[in-house]
Amino acid sequence: MKYATIKTVDIANGTGVRVSLFVSGCTHRCPECFNEIAWDFNYGQEFNQETIDLILKALEPSHIAGLTLLGGEPMELVNQEGLLPLLQQVRKMYPDKDIWCYTGYLYEDLLPGGKVHGPYSDEILSYLDILVDGPFILAQKNIRLKFRGSENQRIIDVKRTNQSRQIVLWDEK
Repeated sequence: MKYATIKTVDIANGTGVRVSLFVSGCTHRCPECFNEIAWDFNYGQEFNQETIDLILKALEPSHIAGLTLLGGEPMELVNQEGLLPLLQQVRKMYPDKDIWCYTGYLYEDLLPGGKVHGPYSDEILSYLDILVDGPFILAQKNIRLKFRGSENQRIIDVKRTNQSRQIVLWDEK
């Protein structure tokens, strides 16, 4: 897996001050995507333990609320495999920091029987607190929306969704 960039101070992609990892590779190719350069799976730098260590160090300060995964597309099967060690280590070292993930897939696509459910999907979902799902749809673009670009996208509280076995939307507290 490759990644396009890491922002060690990000206030746009989730609540509070965050560390954001923009992975490379996306098959959605949404018109007017904000990060078209990251569509290419070969763009950027190799994602490895050294990269994970950099992210873990960036998460250390108490003012950092958590980690956000974006892209590209974090939930492409090849990226799921690459991200799993990161999520395992973040949860172990920082159990109180939250993890957000942006995906152009629907939550249902990630579940057993879904089009991108793979051997790592269930474990990845178990580490996420918030999943912003759905492709960016230009005709539904709304710049007034918080933490999403188009009206079709949902901000899902993954923990509560898993407990209730039905989609529970995030309600900012």
